[in-house]
Amino acid sequence: MNRFVLLSFDVEEFDMPLEYKFPISAEEQMRVGKQGLDALAPVLTDPAITSTLFTTANFAMHYPAAIRQLAQQHEIASHTFYHSDFTDEHLLSSRQKLEEISGQTVTGLRMPRMRKVSMQEVKKAGYLYDSSVNPTWLPGRYNNLHLPRTLYLDEGMIRVPASVSPLLRIPLFWLSFKNLPYAVFKRLSLQTLKKDGYICLYFHPWEFTDIGNYGLPGFTKKHHGPVLLNRLQQLIKDLRQEGDFISMNDFVKQKAPR
Repeated sequence: MNRFVLLSFDVEEFDMPLEYKFPISAEEQMRVGKQGLDALAPVLTDPAITSTLFTTANFAMHYPAAIRQLAQQHEIASHTFYHSDFTDEHLLSSRQKLEEISGQTVTGLRMPRMRKVSMQEVKKAGYLYDSSVNPTWLPGRYNNLHLPRTLYLDEGMIRVPASVSPLLRIPLFWLSFKNLPYAVFKRLSLQTLKKDGYICLYFHPWEFTDIGNYGLPGFTKKHHGPVLLNRLQQLIKDLRQEGDFISMNDFVKQKAPR
C-alpha cells in the first residue's frame, strides 16, 4: 500500500482549563494527561499502528517509564519542554531530555497550540522536521490559508502540516473530529488520503478521559472519554483499509523534498 496515515498525539500536561480561567493544579494537569495516555492503550498497543507522540519533556520527566515503553513501538518527538512556557532554548533542551528518557533519536517538533517558531532556531536545535502548521483558518488562533497544504520546505526545514481537506481546507484535527458528524469526517479524511497520498491527524490523550468538569466550552469536550475512543478506533479501522500507519519520521525520510 502506498498511502500513509500519520497518526499523532500531543502528549502533554492538561493545562487547557487555564485558558478558560478554570483553576487546575500542576499535579492534576499531569494526572489527567497520564490518565488519558493510559486510556489510549487499545490504540497504542495495536501492533499494526505506529504513531508519533509529540511529548513535552516535562511530561516525560514525570512518567519516564511509560515513555520508554511507548518508544519501543512509537516515535517520540518534541512538544517542547513545557506546554505553556517557551523560550528558544527549550527546543534543544527538550530534544536532549526526550532522547535521554526514550533512548531514541528525536527528529520531530510540534509547537504547543501550533504557535509560530523560527525555522532557523528549529534547525539550530537539530531537528529534521517540524509539524507546527495547520494550513487553515481557525478564528482567534491563526490564518494559514496562504501556506501549502502538504509537506514542504521552509528555510531548509521540512514541514509536515496537519491535514486539511482539498479545496475548502476543512481542518481534519481534534476539534473537527469531535464536532463534525462521523460520516462527514470519514469522507473528508478518505478524500484527503487519496488526493495527497497521506493524512496527518493529531489528538491529545487527555481527550480520551473524563474532562466534563473543568470549565471547558462544549465544543472542546464533545465526545470525550470512552465515547471518543470508540470513535477513534472506528476511524482507524476505516483508514486502515486505505493506508499504512507509520511514524512521521519514517514518512519524512521516504517522502521529504530535498
